[in-house]
Amino acid sequence: MSKRPPLLSVDDALEQILVDVQPLAAEPVALTHALGRVLAAPLAAKRTQPPFPASAMDGYAVRHADLFEGAALTCVGEAAAGHAFSGAINAGECVRIFTGAPVPSGADTILIQENARANGTKITVLEAAERGRYVRPAGLDFAEGDEGLKAGTVLSPADISLAAAMDHPRLPVRRKPRIAVISTGDELVEPGQERRDDQIVSSNNYGIQAMIEDFGGEPMDIGIVKDTLSALESAFDAAADADIIITLGGASVGDHDLVHHALGQRGVSTAFWKLAMRPGKPMMFGTRRRSDGGHQRFMGLPGNPVSSLVCAIVFLKPLVRALVGIPAHAVFEDALLDKAVPANDQREEYMRARLVERDGQTWVSPFDRQDSSILSLMATADCLMRRPAHGPKMNVGEPCQIIRLR
Repeated sequence: MSKRPPLLSVDDALEQILVDVQPLAAEPVALTHALGRVLAAPLAAKRTQPPFPASAMDGYAVRHADLFEGAALTCVGEAAAGHAFSGAINAGECVRIFTGAPVPSGADTILIQENARANGTKITVLEAAERGRYVRPAGLDFAEGDEGLKAGTVLSPADISLAAAMDHPRLPVRRKPRIAVISTGDELVEPGQERRDDQIVSSNNYGIQAMIEDFGGEPMDIGIVKDTLSALESAFDAAADADIIITLGGASVGDHDLVHHALGQRGVSTAFWKLAMRPGKPMMFGTRRRSDGGHQRFMGLPGNPVSSLVCAIVFLKPLVRALVGIPAHAVFEDALLDKAVPANDQREEYMRARLVERDGQTWVSPFDRQDSSILSLMATADCLMRRPAHGPKMNVGEPCQIIRLR
């Protein structure tokens, strides 16, 4: 009797998913829609900031040569933000100035108002300042042509503010991958709808769509599809424009698991099916060549919600990040085990766990129950602890690897 081929490892599966993945094309978006998007090209300043020497304080713009305790100056005008003084300062003169205003020609120092006494246009210096004090030189922040943001930046509020200051009303960002979500199963009913005793509430699709948004993708809800080949084919037709099609359930080995057959009729080349992973063994991945030369990717996630969420974290998130051009980075972090765990079998396990920061170290405590049907533990968990295939018993204090969930 021939042996079954070994199940594919998680690392090998991820390598196959990410092979030849290229970032999606760029598209321009307004600053108000750029939060969390990925910059597709370096962004250089189109102006100098500040564009002129500016006052950092309220006070008087003066010539440093005129500054000494007891000096009497004549105020010849005023400068405010957006309202520059048009003339030049001569010997013995000053200009009343406010924060952000251009420093007038001839002035090189700001005498703050606390160090001056005003009597009409006569200003007496109470305390002198060093040359250049409280003057922000032109280009203090950046100069025209400076690269302010690098390609691959996930745009934060501060990044968007900087882009605006650099005079960019629209930003070139990677297009969000369109990810279609197809739930399969006659047993599924939407939340709040009437159901038979042999049906269950569909939750998987909502969790996966939320993850897609969190990862930087654009979810397309195709809905719940009945267990018929024609219904699946119609669902795939509805998702024809998607960059990734995700099926939830229907990719195992039962008589009603029709996903493989439907994908085969669509010309999908299956890279793998079944992994040495717990939870998440019935995980499938394949690709199809588009008529435009690109690739459409298919990811069959388990119908079990916990298994599906874990697979999305381990496999879908890196794929989405690659498609939007985020540089690869380590998925796992190091931690110390806070509870002993027994030896593992041939499947790499992702255990739901809680984190505790203690003595400057991160400790992880796996839950006692790890049944993949317990969705409430997934909502309670802070992380997934990775337990290697064929790993020996692990004791308290031993190092381990985790994926943070929050």
